[in-house]
Amino acid sequence: QVQLVESGGGLVQPGGSLRLSCAASGFNLSIYTMKWHRQAPGKERELVAIITSGGSTNYADSVKGRFTISRDNAKNTAYLQMTTLKPEDTAVYYCNYVLGSIGYWGQGTQVTVSS
Repeated sequence: QVQLVESGGGLVQPGGSLRLSCAASGFNLSIYTMKWHRQAPGKERELVAIITSGGSTNYADSVKGRFTISRDNAKNTAYLQMTTLKPEDTAVYYCNYVLGSIGYWGQGTQVTVSS
């Protein structure tokens, strides 16, 4: 059974850092493209970062230079390191991967950036 479980969210002050984790089970994370998305209140879900099976990464312009996506194949876990956080980064963050025509999502983890 495929499962994605995000963790690591919380309340952080502007300029702070957080590392989100996405623990995968039921499939080998290393052979798939993994993505992080976020959804802020009243807004559509947006793609934040991608890491391919080959290790190539790509980021939304709004987080480029501040966020880093990575994965630990031995732990079957993907990460999103977030630095220099801004209030506009406040959102629920989700990890995701697609197998054929099916998208798998975790339950999300809340990130709140506020002083």
